[in-house]
Amino acid sequence: MNLEKLFHLKENRTDVKTEVLAGITTFMTMAYILAVNPSILSDAGMNSGAVFTATALASMIATLLMAAFANYPFVLAPGMGLNTYFAYTVVLQMGYSWQTALAAVFIEGIVFIVLSLTNVREAIFNAIPMNLKHAVSVGIGIFIAFIGMQNAKIVVDSSTLVALYSFKDSVQAGTFFSEGITVVLALAGILITGILLIKNVKGNILWGILITWGLGILFQLAGLYQVNPDLGCYSLLPDFSGGLSVPSLAPTLMQMDFNGILSLDFFVVMFAFLFVDLFDTLGTLIGVASKADMLDKDGKLPRIRGALLADAVGTSAGAVLGTSTTTTFVESTSGVAEGGRTGLTAVTAAALFGLSLFLSPIFLAIPSFATAPALVIVGFLMMTSITKIDFSDYTEAIPSYIAITAMPFMYSISEGIAMGVISYVVMNLATGKAAKKMISPLMYILAIVFVIKYIML
Repeated sequence: MNLEKLFHLKENRTDVKTEVLAGITTFMTMAYILAVNPSILSDAGMNSGAVFTATALASMIATLLMAAFANYPFVLAPGMGLNTYFAYTVVLQMGYSWQTALAAVFIEGIVFIVLSLTNVREAIFNAIPMNLKHAVSVGIGIFIAFIGMQNAKIVVDSSTLVALYSFKDSVQAGTFFSEGITVVLALAGILITGILLIKNVKGNILWGILITWGLGILFQLAGLYQVNPDLGCYSLLPDFSGGLSVPSLAPTLMQMDFNGILSLDFFVVMFAFLFVDLFDTLGTLIGVASKADMLDKDGKLPRIRGALLADAVGTSAGAVLGTSTTTTFVESTSGVAEGGRTGLTAVTAAALFGLSLFLSPIFLAIPSFATAPALVIVGFLMMTSITKIDFSDYTEAIPSYIAITAMPFMYSISEGIAMGVISYVVMNLATGKAAKKMISPLMYILAIVFVIKYIML
């Protein structure tokens, strides 16, 4: 196989060794998704083993498509934020089955494929104000952090809706060495992952998960952590009794349910998946590409259509396999920082996702208190977009603020998007700034659709 001919290594000022190392680095920084995604989607009632297999396969397929369609060093996997929206908003809050949610993801992928093959995506991208785009990222970041703290039981239900976990009560109830100690480990994990991030350790999020999990195993062996299935505290040791076989895809494969797809709520769900996927992908592609000096003199990314198409096809393929929206990961920046410039970096990472299929006992044994720090730190990384919001213009800042706060407080990404769009249109119209800003007609249409949705609730 002529790698030079396939990937144009010399033209991109790179070599095989650099590309392979970059691919390994990117995989290490985002392999946490293999533990986190099954943990989140299992809360929606999905089989965690099947989700693990679907996650690995969808990541491998979409990343290979990125190499084939665009020859870029970008790696794809089921996206953070989109998986929490899938599980906690669409299924647990709105009451849809996970099969129907998979149908929404599949249709969103098909729509994204059409948009990727036409110029419609530019129209949608240009219609949503840039400040609102940044606000969506920030809101999702806070929402993800909140989910992480809930999963680790750092934050619990109380008379004030939420409160900090009570160590005193756990000691009195005799649950400290099962439930309480996991909260301590999760808090320590957040600090450890944060320190690794500050020290710029490659694969810091994955290392944070592994170190937190490792501490838990040591505590279990020392008797400081006691297994208590009634409290959701299971053994932290991988179960290799079934060997290294790949978990069956059967529980999630082709399980999409298309009943009810003509309802307004379903449209909002599908649009929310599409909105976040579209803008998250475009933002990630341009952000990573700019760091790699891949943008042309006009600030555009060559072959972006191929990159978007890989993302779109990966999303629909992932839904068929049984996982939430597949998207380009911002962690691809780590591989680019190592010198990755071509699709060979992506192929290397894809191969590692394929290899990970045979290590499911390890990834599925990782507990939620170990993956929670990853959610909190990823939330922080997403929240950094707040610095890009123009707070000097209140007609931009207030709708952005509303979108950000609505997501965690209403426990829904789609509500945040809806509130942001409605408030943006209304505030600019009421203050006479709409004409000057030349707000897209699509924004007015979206605002009306969202208002109708609330009237019909």
